[in-house]
Amino acid sequence: MSKTLQATQPLPVARKVLRKVPEVTLYFWIIKLLTTAMGESSSDYLVYHINPYIAVILGGLGLLASLVLQLLVRRYVPWIYWLAVTMVAIFGTMAADVIHIVLGIPYLRSTVFFTIALAIIFTVWYATEKTLSIHSINTFRRELFYWAAVLATFALGTAAGDMTAATLGLGYFASGLLFAVLFAIPALAYRFLGLNAIVAFWFAYIMTRPLGASFADWFAKPYLGGLGLGDTKVSLVLTILIIGFVGYMTITRKDVPEENKL
Repeated sequence: MSKTLQATQPLPVARKVLRKVPEVTLYFWIIKLLTTAMGESSSDYLVYHINPYIAVILGGLGLLASLVLQLLVRRYVPWIYWLAVTMVAIFGTMAADVIHIVLGIPYLRSTVFFTIALAIIFTVWYATEKTLSIHSINTFRRELFYWAAVLATFALGTAAGDMTAATLGLGYFASGLLFAVLFAIPALAYRFLGLNAIVAFWFAYIMTRPLGASFADWFAKPYLGGLGLGDTKVSLVLTILIIGFVGYMTITRKDVPEENKL
């Protein structure tokens, strides 16, 4: 082929790298809090209404199936992503409860254990990828690190929330207020003190779990200051809200990363 012909040939188009997670917007935090609350109430409902071992197995299978589906798609799909997050919420709650109820490990120890586990995940993730930013979740390996961190944050948040409510005796409502303050701190520090965006995001992300779970328990449980509405009602209402918000995101595409848009 002549040099002239080579020069006129169109250059190959680089394959667009698509992100597998949503944009971090107000809707992201709303849905995240709803899934944490729903995971708490749904997990408790399943464990106490069917054989707890069967419930854990079903939760594990649901988590595995949803993660496989999430890993197979090439881009962020709202219902697939949030289904995976919801299943992580349910199974993460079960994992923390099993450690406390079945194995008899105090909430303080399990909180420390999951904190160390999360720190190890973040350390290995950063050492391997040189970033912990969710804006860079565009490879299979980074996605695996991301979901490992997400699972650890849910288990940690569950243990921490139960520790403040039960072990420290704050009750569910006071625990919810405590974690609401802790959730707001990184946003304020980022805005006014220049806190690193990645640190602010992951700190707030961890706090969403005990925040949502504490208020879910406050509505559902008849003890530790709870209103006693029941896990069934609370889980159903939260599920409807999640479906509504995820449906809205699917239609409006408000949380689709810019690089994913055609």
